[in-house]
Amino acid sequence: MQTYGNPGVTYGWWAGNSGVTNRSGKFIAAHAAHTGLIAFWAGAFTLFELARFDPSVPMGHQPLIALPHLAALGLGFDETGTFVGGTAVVSIAVVHLVLSMVYGAGGLMHSLLFSSDMQDSSVVQARKFKLEWDNPDNQTFILGHHLIFFGVACIWFVEWARIHGIYDPAVGAIRQVEYDLNLSHIWDHQFDFLTIDSLEDVMGGHAFLAFLEITGGAFHIATKQVGEYTKFKGAGLLSAEAILSWSLAGIGWMAVVAAFWCAQNTTVYPIEWFGEPLALKFGISPYWIDTVDLPNGAHTSRAWLSNVHYYFGFFFIQGHLWHALRAMGFDFKRVTNALSNLDTASVSLK
Repeated sequence: MQTYGNPGVTYGWWAGNSGVTNRSGKFIAAHAAHTGLIAFWAGAFTLFELARFDPSVPMGHQPLIALPHLAALGLGFDETGTFVGGTAVVSIAVVHLVLSMVYGAGGLMHSLLFSSDMQDSSVVQARKFKLEWDNPDNQTFILGHHLIFFGVACIWFVEWARIHGIYDPAVGAIRQVEYDLNLSHIWDHQFDFLTIDSLEDVMGGHAFLAFLEITGGAFHIATKQVGEYTKFKGAGLLSAEAILSWSLAGIGWMAVVAAFWCAQNTTVYPIEWFGEPLALKFGISPYWIDTVDLPNGAHTSRAWLSNVHYYFGFFFIQGHLWHALRAMGFDFKRVTNALSNLDTASVSLK
């Protein structure tokens, strides 16, 4: 992390990033603990929403987040095709709650029992995941494993739609979807994804991503640094803070894209579960409003989802800029010092 030229700098307990800067074991502990928090939220909030779900009111007109996504995946329907929640939704929630305890335990074990730095581990395989910022082979090895996990997640989604089926608003029912691996369609949908109206194309895009990510992951794991390790390839630039800045940039961009997609697309985000498409407005920044009047100032699930994603994405990108500048060595204390000296600053004219 940025030390502002002080090699003996110390950080308070609240500066959590400082505790994992060069210690890969603590880095994994933080990952596992964060995953546990996410899993706990998903499980607990699903049960909370199910307890207050009103079947007499359209789901999209209720302030729900977890249930609409489960419904879009084809979970929680009875034999008549009506969403009731039922044991399927409860089971999903309970599994997430159990997994949250497993992830939490994993975070505690890596934090308290295992080596704080993987290079000190007694397990040979674990030592491969140490953090060496000036070793491109080490960084590409870790990146490769991340890409493979992303690819496997895409395969799970594609296979779920193919075998179990997902909700298709065009027919108003759950149906099995075979992916369409048409590369020209996939290329074209980079520019018109907001209006995509074919679930086959959606699954084809995910199938292509799975192939691309797993192939890229295997490449990064198997290969070594090619050619000279230049600054263009990260020499002297890689650090824990730089990695954090790139992660924030990625998740921020995904959140902004998701906000625009959710606001307008009714194939992936069916009206039945998320409410009517939104109208884009501009104030200090873009925001979306409902196109349907709801009682007591309520909002559709689509409005909540789109606006929250957009503003989270906006602040994530600001975090990216902050940490990227710090990683590059910019001293933000110079800004505060300059502002504090404005009263005594003077200009001399010759």
